[in-house]
Amino acid sequence: MTTGGAAGPTAGPTTGSILCVNIGSSSVKAALYDLPADPDAAIGAHDGVARMLVDGIGTDRAHLLVRATTGDRAVLVDEDQPVADQARGLDLVLDAVSRLGRTPSAVGHRVVHGGPELRNHVRLDAGDEVLATLRAAVSFAPLHLPAEIAGVEAAQARLPGVAQVLCLDTAFHQTLPEVAWHFPLPSSMLDRGIRRYGFHGLSYEYVVDTVGAGPLGRAIIAHLGSGASLAAIQHGRSVDTTMGLTPTGGIVMGTRPGDLDPGVLLHVLAPTAHGPGMDPEKLTRLLDHGSGLFGLTDGVADVRTLLDRRAAGEDQATLALAIFVQSIRKAVGALTTVLEGVDTLVFTAGVGEHSPAIRADVTASLAHLGIVVDPDANDAATGRATWTDISAPAATTRTLVVPTDEELMIARHTAELTR
Repeated sequence: MTTGGAAGPTAGPTTGSILCVNIGSSSVKAALYDLPADPDAAIGAHDGVARMLVDGIGTDRAHLLVRATTGDRAVLVDEDQPVADQARGLDLVLDAVSRLGRTPSAVGHRVVHGGPELRNHVRLDAGDEVLATLRAAVSFAPLHLPAEIAGVEAAQARLPGVAQVLCLDTAFHQTLPEVAWHFPLPSSMLDRGIRRYGFHGLSYEYVVDTVGAGPLGRAIIAHLGSGASLAAIQHGRSVDTTMGLTPTGGIVMGTRPGDLDPGVLLHVLAPTAHGPGMDPEKLTRLLDHGSGLFGLTDGVADVRTLLDRRAAGEDQATLALAIFVQSIRKAVGALTTVLEGVDTLVFTAGVGEHSPAIRADVTASLAHLGIVVDPDANDAATGRATWTDISAPAATTRTLVVPTDEELMIARHTAELTR
């Protein structure tokens, strides 16, 4: 079903529009922003035109949803159709942009990992080697990078001559001190790019920009979604984080295990009396798609479903959520030690923003850090468009819920690199 045809947000003459693209393994998320008339002005949420989502890629009934981001936030397009791959998904997004009367002057792409060579956001220019460098980094994020590279290539083919920018989730963590990024391995491993990179940087950067480095103070930000991590922030800069070489490590996630004893992997690879060792390809699938909450429950990665099952008394769901919450609490404690105290705890991303139950579970044992949450404020914070303080009056550490906006950060970096 398509609602509204080409109707939707309109505007007078602008200096151009920026399309922000976030490619997943089975989805394409995008947001469209108009550039402000003042070239020195930063793009704000009020410059947003629409958000687009194509999910279910690879199925016969993929779904395209386009929603205005200002005014009445009307649904502009809502339709099902087969979408074979990310390139076709991006085509649908670009068709929707055209129907809105915009032609992007630049496209910003979220890239999870730039590998050891790409450390900062970068513009792609014709004939340069940036994309080749990114292809060489696929082994650092095999779950994400192939689809993201395919999206960049599709955008280049569909929009020849339009500036393309790679916005790296690892860039925010370039401020990590060596004591945080250097693994306890022989120095020869550094030649292979083996170090802590950190991820979800666009989300962390948005929180810092929105709340302010000063008001945050010594902050721990918990980005809790299907992928999840925490970061220690001091003076607005990342000083430590839970994810390491790849987005597989750190705390427990939807389908990824987080940190494991390396001996577990060696044991799984080796033949035993129980059978032959697992080959690396199967091990990769286990770590990226079959572990975490999914592995603990034999197939359920969605926190909302698990909360419902816990409420119904299901032991498996209860244990899975307890392990998830425990991993977050332990990370908060460790990062508090790195910061030598904590002034602010922030919950963000899908689970962090929308699950008061998980926020309550995580903070229930953190009173010794001054973290105490008001139950009514916690319940009321879910679904709000602006950030909310959910601290109890007795708290000495603030607890905030901040809806993240990675696409806005992509738009700002893309504008800066293409002006």
